[in-house]
Amino acid sequence: MQSVKHYSVTILLLLLFHSAVYAESPERIVSLDLCSDWMLLRYASASQQVIYSPLLYRYPLEWIPSGLPIHDGSLEQVLLHNPDLVIAGEFNATQLSRRLQQLGSKVVVMPLPLSLPSTLQYIEQFTAQINAPVTTESFLLQEYSKHGQKLLLLGANGIAAGLNTLENDILQQAGWSNYLQHSGFVSMDLEQLVANPPDAMVYSKPLSNSLANLFASHPALARITTQQNAMLAEAWRWQCPGPWTFDLVKELAQWQTN
Repeated sequence: MQSVKHYSVTILLLLLFHSAVYAESPERIVSLDLCSDWMLLRYASASQQVIYSPLLYRYPLEWIPSGLPIHDGSLEQVLLHNPDLVIAGEFNATQLSRRLQQLGSKVVVMPLPLSLPSTLQYIEQFTAQINAPVTTESFLLQEYSKHGQKLLLLGANGIAAGLNTLENDILQQAGWSNYLQHSGFVSMDLEQLVANPPDAMVYSKPLSNSLANLFASHPALARITTQQNAMLAEAWRWQCPGPWTFDLVKELAQWQTN
């Protein structure tokens, strides 16, 4: 039987945060990183003028419209747009963010979520900063039945997501166990995978034949990846936290029951 997990304390804090934000929406918003680009594409209103980061079209996705305005990442060009709000991720464009703050620009640095509850908070803080309507799409997290199957989340260069990561929170919420029982991100060993394969594996869909993507296509993994227990993932949904993170939970839960 499925149960619903309520993050009541988190929700209260988010609503209090949202009520404290200024009433007027920022008209001119400049993004300094890719994750902020995607969040602005999802939540900014048509009346707001958004200038996206130079990364937006460096990593093109099918759902991103063409011809959106971008800046070149320089201090001069960002200031030229006279933004009401500059928004960036915690570990991106740190020097540029600091310099803009010194010059009096309103800069919001968004913390990197490391769990599903903190992803809820991230979404609500982001929408509050741009004065977008309060969303309720992710206030409730559905907890799926656990079957004890071990899932390996494998990224580029054979780097796997272990415990104490957002990725681990996603797969556990969907009812899986993490194949990797170490904390953080670990470089996987092919011999270990062949000798003790996971029950299932999710790996990033290669966008090119670069060296970073060759690990997942290694012949030694053929026994795992050619069966029904391997899934190609849309890497962008794992790359940045956002409302799409909760779509991953549903997708992984459904895959487990198939």
